[in-house]
Amino acid sequence: MTAIDDLYNLGTSTWLDDLSRERIATGNLDEVKKAKSIVGVTTNPAIFASAMGSGTHYDEQLTELKEAGVTVDDAVYAMSVKDVQDACDLFRDTFEATGGKDGRVSIEVDPRYAADKEKTIAQARELWELVGRDNLMIKIPATDESLPAVTAALAEGISVNVTLIFSVERYQQVIDAYKDGIRKAAANGHDVATIHSVASFFVSRMDTEVDKRLETIGTDEALALRGKAGVANARLAYALFQKEFGAEVVDKLPEGANKQRPLWASTGVKNPDYPATMYVTELAGPDTVNTMPEKTIDAVLEQGGVDGDTLTGTEAASREVFAKLREVGIDVDDAVATLEREGVDKFVDAWQELLDSMTARLA
Repeated sequence: MTAIDDLYNLGTSTWLDDLSRERIATGNLDEVKKAKSIVGVTTNPAIFASAMGSGTHYDEQLTELKEAGVTVDDAVYAMSVKDVQDACDLFRDTFEATGGKDGRVSIEVDPRYAADKEKTIAQARELWELVGRDNLMIKIPATDESLPAVTAALAEGISVNVTLIFSVERYQQVIDAYKDGIRKAAANGHDVATIHSVASFFVSRMDTEVDKRLETIGTDEALALRGKAGVANARLAYALFQKEFGAEVVDKLPEGANKQRPLWASTGVKNPDYPATMYVTELAGPDTVNTMPEKTIDAVLEQGGVDGDTLTGTEAASREVFAKLREVGIDVDDAVATLEREGVDKFVDAWQELLDSMTARLA
């Protein structure tokens, strides 16, 4: 039994936040899956930008795509789709063993479409068909414009990973979009038991932004609150999850509907002064997913520290943290708005960087 196994027994599934052709071709992904008890994979534009920008494992497919004269956008997605298909196949056994809950692999819609509902849903539909694996999840950002696309995708029977969530208020909108989508899926004749969704709540980025503001304030009271916002924010989200997906509420959803599990994302620590496992051991509990870079997975395996459910019953203490943050002068709403804006921008920048590099290689 490892600490990752302990997490799983508490109800937290560990997914790997990384994917590359090299991991697949060398057998590394299969090795990590087996040796480190990984039960799913997430990707994002930055991950694919890093993967395709190094090594030679994409060269053969790139040559074929160049000869076929495809556009750079189509080339990038063709390579991404191939990786995701192979990862889906590798995790098929996990998918079947867990009734579709785990064994999932996520691929994200073009981040440049974050403000365009129609383009987002069109690409979600296209990627679902291109990958052609029922253990796929389509990642759609939780922007104002893309939330209707979440509902629309679910209504078509597509499993969705709703990403870039930074606040409990936004998370409530995500839950509403999920419930609306599941009800529409049932009305459209889909088997809702086969539709799964996670809500990806970003953790460490919250601390990075709030800590920066606390250091600017500079008082002893402010500095004492560093490293507390991220976990408290996620714990408040979990309290909302428990309220919105309790037995009585779930009974009001279409028969067979699944809970939309919270997924803790951005769980690698950005501040080296913080424990490497703090966004894992402090966010362990039933019906959750934690997607981690391999470095964080290794830290959990080496350091352990998984000591029971650290989510249930933490709402009051977490509200107190935010009350103190506001008392010392933190504008929480402004911090969240900044994170939402930067979250999309960072993925757009990474995607554009990838497209630029691929344009040169396809020339």
